[in-house]
Amino acid sequence: MNKIVSKISSKAQTVIPREIREKLGVGPGDRLLYRDTEAGVVIEKVDEDIPENPFEAFWEWGTPEDDEAFKDL
Repeated sequence: MNKIVSKISSKAQTVIPREIREKLGVGPGDRLLYRDTEAGVVIEKVDEDIPENPFEAFWEWGTPEDDEAFKDL
């Protein structure tokens, strides 16, 4: 397996190396999904049929208490 390194900017941005973009089949405007697994972080291209979930960023608010508090919203 080849190792490819990219640098993170002060704004937490990075360039996805060409080899990885080609392997994922991604380009400008495509969305990526990051899955945290026991083996490491997996990056996948998001299928166009999957709608964006604006609450994915707030996964830490996913307790049963939160579900109850926000169920009527």
